[in-house]
Amino acid sequence: MLLTRYRPWNQFNDFRRGFDRLNSLLDEMDLSAQNVERKYDFTPAVNTREGEYAYHVEVDLPGVKKENIKVDIEENRVVISGEKKLKEELKEEDYYKVESFYGTFKRSFALPENVDVENISASCEDGVLEVVIPKLEKLEVEKTKRIAVK
Repeated sequence: MLLTRYRPWNQFNDFRRGFDRLNSLLDEMDLSAQNVERKYDFTPAVNTREGEYAYHVEVDLPGVKKENIKVDIEENRVVISGEKKLKEELKEEDYYKVESFYGTFKRSFALPENVDVENISASCEDGVLEVVIPKLEKLEVEKTKRIAVK
């Protein structure tokens, strides 16, 4: 007679492995669903730089009309939003393909304390939106101030 050790948790380990396989399968399905959604996302590229007198925000918006772009100031933030619409689709008998990204977008940037909110300007040329955020003039403050002793 052959003796075998009784391990009651082996059945639960098999059960757990089955759930692990199911979870990995669901994770793979979720990743493929995210990739499908990304085809329809539109997130424009942004470049920011600081000049001597202003901050500059450049947003690449090829194919977006000026009428579809909004630049707002909300709670000490610059909010750039808009929509890139899908162009006319090309359909032929055995051909159909669209590779352009389209949809709504919204990007926001915190404003530093030293900006002139009243004079922020925006212009769009050749598919690039430039938002210029002027700095407030610095008041000359002496580095060392001597206090007279009385």
